[in-house]
Amino acid sequence: MVVKPAKNCRYLCQALLAASAALSFGLPVHAELVPGYSDDVRFAFDPREVGLLPRYCIHTQLFRDNVRGGNKPDEVKRLTSLMGGGFNHMHHYCWGLMYTNRALLLVHDPQTRKHYLTNAIGEFDYVIYRVPTDFRLLPEILTKKGENLIRLERSAEGIEQLERAIALKPDYWPPYAALSDYYSNAGEPAKARKWLEEGLSVSPNTQALTRRLAELDAQQSKHTSDRPATH
Repeated sequence: MVVKPAKNCRYLCQALLAASAALSFGLPVHAELVPGYSDDVRFAFDPREVGLLPRYCIHTQLFRDNVRGGNKPDEVKRLTSLMGGGFNHMHHYCWGLMYTNRALLLVHDPQTRKHYLTNAIGEFDYVIYRVPTDFRLLPEILTKKGENLIRLERSAEGIEQLERAIALKPDYWPPYAALSDYYSNAGEPAKARKWLEEGLSVSPNTQALTRRLAELDAQQSKHTSDRPATH
């Protein structure tokens, strides 16, 4: 189904802005950035990409008019009741996830990867700036934004977003894992351990955190055993 231009003119304007952003990254606007995929995820609704999204995405605005099975009024009503008015903005979060998936799964060159990660952050920000602080999915959105900022080597900004997610929902474990991964990769195991232990203190027995802690212990043990003996 084709999206009606009259109904979605603001999104067409956003498409023009995306083209301008592509130019700023030195990317060819008319070239196919990912072979076999439409350049703009927001109007393609490619089943291969939609299938990787949380199920609720097909019931968000625009998705539900373009994705099979999405236009179910009762489910839209249920999700709106569950998430509140912020659900009206969640199609932007779903687009951001699609951009992120492209960056991580479909492209290999740094320029295009940066392009998609930056586009994703813009979509996440659209939601972040419009939902209340008690919006139930805000910690998740902040975590995804923080992870992408770290991938873009904007680590201080990324850490800030991850810490904000923790402040909003202390028992939500993914930002603890993301912070631990960052510090582990940065060669700071003490800080990596600190975030894992903090996460486990509020979300005990979380497998993703306990696994990381075990891996960190194994690395530390190996590092210690590899040291030359002193006499």
